Amino acid sequence: MSEKKRKKEKVVYIDDGRTIADMSNVTGAGRLQLPGRSAYRPAPRVRDVLRTYFSAVRMMFLPMLVVIGFIAAAFLIVSLIFWLL
Repeated sequence: MSEKKRKKEKVVYIDDGRTIADMSNVTGAGRLQLPGRSAYRPAPRVRDVLRTYFSAVRMMFLPMLVVIGFIAAAFLIVSLIFWLL
């Protein structure tokens, strides 16, 4: 019991009232960097963005109609039940 106990250094956090953390010193270390490529990526062109948007809308159009059909059928069934009672 004669061993000396190490005291942990007490860390003091100071609240300066900011709501957003300071991210100015964060680097892109989490991104995968391929050799020979820079981290710069040009902004996507408007045509590419619109093409992506409309392809996504076209892909989800039929499922949207199916869901609307189920909701309409459920509404009609419930309204008929309440109308007949």
